[in-house]
Amino acid sequence: MTPLGLVAGGGSVPLRVAAAARAAGRDVFAVVIEGWADPADYAHLPHLAIRLGAAGEAIEALRARGIRQLVMSGAAKRPSFLSIRPDVGMARLLLKIGRAAWQGDDGLLKAVVRVLEEEGFEILPAQAILCDILPEAGQLGAVAPAPAAFEDIRRGIAVVRALGAVDVGQGAVVQQGLVLGVEAIEGTDALLARCAGLRREGPGGVLVKLVKPGQDRRVDLPTLGPVTIAGAAAAGLAGIAIEAGGTILVDRPATIAAADAAGLFLLALRPDNFLKETTP
Repeated sequence: MTPLGLVAGGGSVPLRVAAAARAAGRDVFAVVIEGWADPADYAHLPHLAIRLGAAGEAIEALRARGIRQLVMSGAAKRPSFLSIRPDVGMARLLLKIGRAAWQGDDGLLKAVVRVLEEEGFEILPAQAILCDILPEAGQLGAVAPAPAAFEDIRRGIAVVRALGAVDVGQGAVVQQGLVLGVEAIEGTDALLARCAGLRREGPGGVLVKLVKPGQDRRVDLPTLGPVTIAGAAAAGLAGIAIEAGGTILVDRPATIAAADAAGLFLLALRPDNFLKETTP
């Protein structure tokens, strides 16, 4: 089988991608982005640890190993492009990316994918290697959402879709119809921490996470794991609604177990179907 290249950000998902690919008989070469992922976690793999601005070096290393298929996976912190200090190869890529460098995450990532394809690489989604990480629609844990939560979920869908349409974020927290917070560059964990001090009395709110409208689903899908569950519980939420087939569960058993232990519902839904089924 052809070797697989892995551009690794933070978290466990890139490591799971590597393990699954190797179990399937593929060699894996990882490009570990310093400041996003810990190179020590990839000591068991052939890898190259680079700073973000050394993309030219990374492309040369991938080509030298005959790699044509890439998975881009893991948590990333978007830097200021003025601080990247690009090598020659990165400078050339930035010229191709152009004004997309100043767009939202999805606009930028679409440009990065396009440029990498022009360089001769095929970009695969993590779910092409890890077939079980995108949940189907349905209640994922033992806790069912109360009827009152449906209103907050509907409101959250509208808000997140509006955010996504202008390439801002993938999540929002809604309680009793009030938008307590929306996700931007700070990420979901910081959003939940901020909302903890904003909750109202009465039934807890809901975190809604969706794919942005028109988003390239090969990169930067919404991600949920035990840390998210802990943050939602600390914020006093009643539960979490995620997009079925469009949200990565970092560790499905542990995530569901954490939600059950915290008394939170965890619902995977198809937004259009949900709105049709629950709107009076």
